[in-house]
Amino acid sequence: MEEPFRIQTEKYAPLEEGRVAAYLAKIGIVVEHLGGEPGGWNVREVGDGNLNMVFIVEGPRGGVVLKQALPYMRLVGEAWPLPLERSYFESLALIEQARAVPHLVPRIFATDRVGAAIVMEYLTPHIILRKALKEGRALPNLAEHMATFLAESLFKTSDLYLTADRKKTLMREFCGNIELCKITEDLVFTDPYRLSSGNRWTTPQLDETAAAFRADAALKAEVQLLKLKFLTSAEALVHGDLHTGSIMVTDDDTRAIDPEFAFFGPMGFDVGALIANMLIAAVAHRVHRPGELGDAYRTWILDEAEQIWTGFDAKFRALWQTQATGDAFTAELFADADGQAALAAARDRYMARLFEDTLGFAGAKMIRRVLGLAHVEDLESIEDPDTRATAESKVLAIGRKLILNRAAITKFGEVLHMVEEIDS
Repeated sequence: MEEPFRIQTEKYAPLEEGRVAAYLAKIGIVVEHLGGEPGGWNVREVGDGNLNMVFIVEGPRGGVVLKQALPYMRLVGEAWPLPLERSYFESLALIEQARAVPHLVPRIFATDRVGAAIVMEYLTPHIILRKALKEGRALPNLAEHMATFLAESLFKTSDLYLTADRKKTLMREFCGNIELCKITEDLVFTDPYRLSSGNRWTTPQLDETAAAFRADAALKAEVQLLKLKFLTSAEALVHGDLHTGSIMVTDDDTRAIDPEFAFFGPMGFDVGALIANMLIAAVAHRVHRPGELGDAYRTWILDEAEQIWTGFDAKFRALWQTQATGDAFTAELFADADGQAALAAARDRYMARLFEDTLGFAGAKMIRRVLGLAHVEDLESIEDPDTRATAESKVLAIGRKLILNRAAITKFGEVLHMVEEIDS
């Protein structure tokens, strides 16, 4: 894999549209990719996320995206400061993911640690997966691509594949992503279950429901067990924010983007986050597209969620059987027939535990998108508050049942049955 160019900026300064061309003109590989003269490049700022500035730059030959971190959360403003170093962790994550699945992440042309910026491939005509799902677009490769991304990126940063020294070296780098991990720890596992200034929900329709979740001792205890796993289980390099807004798609291509929350954590957090957002999309789709066509696409979304898990499970097991070069489960200990049988049984237990984690984290992600700070367009775009609250109540009910019943669920079909019972 070609290493990205390292930009040597002396001092951080937020970029503006008028300065972007001159900034990129110093990077030979970008100049070649864009073509033409910098003065003729088309630059526009398109960032609509919660955190960063995003510029699209187009020249006669091609385009790039320049993403720069701001020293605060863009969604909230300067009252919520954030470390610029998160851009560095995002670039590290993209580089490591590209070692495993280069065709499923954007190409990185250059990184700027001091300037908190990344220059990457402009993905076009891709659109955000969340928008594609809302529009009811056919995406025949989605489940296959995301199952591959999850299996390859997680397995190949785990102790099953990496030697202990290599994994610990990577972990040492990502341990510095403290502040963004703290955001997840609070917004996903704590704030929805207490009174917090950042929380919001559809009011007054969900006031009693929100209070019931804050009083639900059994649920809170299970969520804190999930939080403990998030805090302590450094299984692999996880994307950390793998929702349908962090994936770009065409009919034929799929790319995972925006891994600035990356750290070494539990694998089920990534798998669960994506499945949670697929289930939310399915519930919301019944509202956005009522009728036979909408029902058919909603079924497709649910089928895709199942195929993401089953595909991930199959691909991860295959990687374990063929590429287990790490220091876990040392091969020579299982060379004979008895050893192989014991190893297969251990693999089954491992994957069953990973499925349990996936369901629990999926439930927590669903709840935070209704009762916490950052919501999702799938639900937010439902204009009528009563209708929106009804859909959100279903999302909350599914999330709660996933968390409380995660140890008893053994097949994804049971999840689909649960969704149908609640969202009927």
